[in-house]
Amino acid sequence: MPNIIHISDINVPEIRVYAGLTDSQLKRDNGLFIAESVKVIDVALDKGLKPVSFLMEERQIEGIGKEIIARCPDVPVYTASRQVLSELTGFELTRGVLCAMERPETLSLENVINGANRIAVLERLSDAVNVGAVFRSAAALGIDAVLLFNNCSEPLNRRTVRVSMGSVFLVPWAFFEKSDFPLTENAVEYLKSKGFTTAALALENDSINIDNPVLKNSQKLALFLGAEGDGLSENTIKSCDYTVKIPMHHGVDSLNVAAAAAVSFWELLKD
Repeated sequence: MPNIIHISDINVPEIRVYAGLTDSQLKRDNGLFIAESVKVIDVALDKGLKPVSFLMEERQIEGIGKEIIARCPDVPVYTASRQVLSELTGFELTRGVLCAMERPETLSLENVINGANRIAVLERLSDAVNVGAVFRSAAALGIDAVLLFNNCSEPLNRRTVRVSMGSVFLVPWAFFEKSDFPLTENAVEYLKSKGFTTAALALENDSINIDNPVLKNSQKLALFLGAEGDGLSENTIKSCDYTVKIPMHHGVDSLNVAAAAAVSFWELLKD
């Protein structure tokens, strides 16, 4: 039988993970993250991630949440009216279902790039939505792995997970550790030592176009992507083998980083 627990008080301790804790606190104190929407939760379950509890509107128990509950019959399901849940979470549960899940095992850089031929490297992407969109494009278009500097939004941030539509569970990823890679150029040199050609997506006078054959013909390629506005750091651009641009028209100078990532991934991986 499903373990359905009706709540009327937003101060119930068991549901504090859904509103009372930040993503960082969830990670540090509980080793959890929040997955939002049935689609995202399904992807996480398919990848073997372990649910701890669910939070959903009462009407979703026999609605969109029914199959998820059936997959996890022993996991507690906290439920209440939309009004109570809105008061708890501070927003309308437009996707109807939240799930607190145990964080997956952290992968090492070596494990992530082992066997990878096309990887994306993210620098200074602090916007969770952009990181999630990059992951979604990476999964859809065939990028083998994603590496992130510590100045990026964490892939298991609630908004990142949601925007990625669960793609953060499909594409292997890892952070460059500050202790091992205190400077950007150290990370670039590390990837070069592993056989990767390195390319920085940036608007520079000596940039080559994204469709340049030298990129597609590289056996192993690491594409560096920077934050919208500031872009990549000067050290990254100087350290990479190539600087790459997407040709623009009508006086537009650049694309949003998520759009630029999608265009670049498609071009580099098309037959």
